[in-house]
Amino acid sequence: MAEFDVGNGTTVEIDEDGFLQEPENWNKEVAAALGKTEGVEDLVDEHWKVVDFLREYYLEFGVAPMIRKLCKSTGFKLNKIYELFPSGPAKGACKIAGLPKPTGCV
Repeated sequence: MAEFDVGNGTTVEIDEDGFLQEPENWNKEVAAALGKTEGVEDLVDEHWKVVDFLREYYLEFGVAPMIRKLCKSTGFKLNKIYELFPSGPAKGACKIAGLPKPTGCV
């Protein structure tokens, strides 16, 4: 495991792919810092809509949602998700949301 500097003297543990190892350590500052590693400089309302849905779904079911569920629930088409998160819903959006690395098709 590696440590990731969030700023303000805060560090969190991440895996070799940059995913947060302890989702309970996630907060908006962690999300913003992780976003920069995925090419998302500023998280705007559309980003937060996706991130909040991912977090709520994960906290309820213990897994990341399928991409179809993500699109349907947020109202965003897949191409919009990729506009918001250039590295994609699994790598980018889930990482920024503080979820563990997805194992299936997100």
